[in-house]
Amino acid sequence: MSIQPLRIPRRRTKVQWAPYLLITPALLYLLVFFAWPMTQAIRLAVWDEQGLLSLRAAPGEENEAGALEQGAKISVLDRRNVPLAPGEADGGPALLDVWFFVEGETPGGATVQGWAPESRVRVRETDPSGLPLRGTVRPRLGSATGQHTTVYAFPDERSDVVGELASRAEVGIAQRTSLEVWFLIEGAHNEKRVSGWAPSRRLQIYGDGATGRVDSGDTGRFTLLHIQRMLNDRFFRSALGTTFLLMLLIIPVQLVLAIVMALVIQARLKFNLLFLAIFAIPLAASDLAVGIVWSSIFTQNGYLNSILYSLGLIESPQAYLTAATRHWILIAVWIAEVWRATSLVMVIVVSGLQAISQEVLEAAELFGATLWQRVRFVILPLLKPSLQVALILRTILALQVFAVVIALGGGDVVTVLANETYRQYYALRNMNTAAAYSGLILLLSMISAGIYLRTVRGQEEAVS
Repeated sequence: MSIQPLRIPRRRTKVQWAPYLLITPALLYLLVFFAWPMTQAIRLAVWDEQGLLSLRAAPGEENEAGALEQGAKISVLDRRNVPLAPGEADGGPALLDVWFFVEGETPGGATVQGWAPESRVRVRETDPSGLPLRGTVRPRLGSATGQHTTVYAFPDERSDVVGELASRAEVGIAQRTSLEVWFLIEGAHNEKRVSGWAPSRRLQIYGDGATGRVDSGDTGRFTLLHIQRMLNDRFFRSALGTTFLLMLLIIPVQLVLAIVMALVIQARLKFNLLFLAIFAIPLAASDLAVGIVWSSIFTQNGYLNSILYSLGLIESPQAYLTAATRHWILIAVWIAEVWRATSLVMVIVVSGLQAISQEVLEAAELFGATLWQRVRFVILPLLKPSLQVALILRTILALQVFAVVIALGGGDVVTVLANETYRQYYALRNMNTAAAYSGLILLLSMISAGIYLRTVRGQEEAVS
């Protein structure tokens, strides 16, 4: 008799939905307020909404015959009138030809009906809605005086002629139609000559009527033009250099001061809470308020000149924040930023210090380690995760410094990347180049964060 193996029924694993429900709001927040705006900004920087103009095989049709880039030079080969598409209002940006269907008498006394251009008919009577009802034929001036006005079978000078109207003859107007002018153009695209029909609303025809340029396209394309404009901007190199210089000047000083301040608080001195309150004062001030405060210190009639003059160190007030003293503006921005944001780094370092076991510090002190040795070989290695967060946050904020620079230097003598982003968007109304600047700030922030995550690692991360 064979022994059958005992089958143990499998228990169905119950899916825990609680973690997914808890993280859903955070994911939605990142999607709506971070991912979507970031992708739109990148799209503005590398995508031209009207970069290409599609040429048609025939005027008014959908069959494509090629494409030309926006701004491309063109030659005009022919022109045709095409009825406006449904929903397009008369008198728009397009070049329009308006025609009247008229009825009147020929010079011989016969009645003729047909189409005449608006330029040849003067409207004399309209209905309550403004539509023309009656008019007279305009006389021809100059050498053509006395010539008649031609009437066509269709609103096109290429159609058959059905008769003529004498100058100043009275006519009845039965219908009015607007036609958009289409041009047969030729230009170069990707080193090839292409030709096709395009509406006048997309073109700029020069005075000679034979040449012009593509004014706007009807389809988008990937382009590096906006990035090139940013790189060729006359303020770009200055803004990039000043931003990096401020980062090099601000971040190390802030890190050292924040560690010292955190150690003072951690030492639990007699006036420990007073020190904490004094160190945390800048956290309550905004960027612009800090800039205004330090501007009042460095201006010609500010506190610095008042103190130096009262001490007899200067004979007259000195001008610090001017175009001739650019280095003083940099010094003022550096001091203001160090004063403003060091307390933020201090809070992060204090939280890291509180996570260090007191037994470890007491053991180091028991074995005869000096304060400097405890800081260097015990505290700093254990503070690496906190320092990593502080460095990433402070670098991102240093790349975005803006209000302090505006308050102290006006944004013209000393400029930074954030200021140029604002200038392109607000002053020059160039959203694409502003998006390129903001994309550069984002890229530099991500690169710096990656470098910190790679180099400033805790002991457990380094071993793994």
